[in-house]
Amino acid sequence: MKSTLAAGLSGKNRFEIDRSRTIDFMGEAARVYATPMLVRDIEMTCRNLMLEHLDAGEDSVGTRVEIDHVGATLLGMTVELSVRIAEVNGRSVVFEVEGRDTVEPIVRGRHTRFVVDVAKTQQRLAAQAEKARTAGPLA
Repeated sequence: MKSTLAAGLSGKNRFEIDRSRTIDFMGEAARVYATPMLVRDIEMTCRNLMLEHLDAGEDSVGTRVEIDHVGATLLGMTVELSVRIAEVNGRSVVFEVEGRDTVEPIVRGRHTRFVVDVAKTQQRLAAQAEKARTAGPLA
């Protein structure tokens, strides 16, 4: 991690709400931004901000998401997510998150990410995959 990864850094990202980002279970007239896709977009916005301040071989993974999805965004609208680093505690980075569409605020909350060494993470996951192959199904 670079010393530039610090509280106060902020970033924004805009997303067009296309069909792949909407729910479909209430019919075509009620296609709105799906909460799981909102969470993904928050994660990617935070990760992209962090990447500028990480060393080669480092990345980050999400560890906590606390949001209030307070507004319905219709298919075809644009959303702007704003993120700000609130805390850096070792390798843990906490973001404050806000978002709005062209009409109203849609989200507020916090997201925590953890800086990882990519090579070490790949080794750990390979070991876990080997354990999973020999563990058998859940009882």
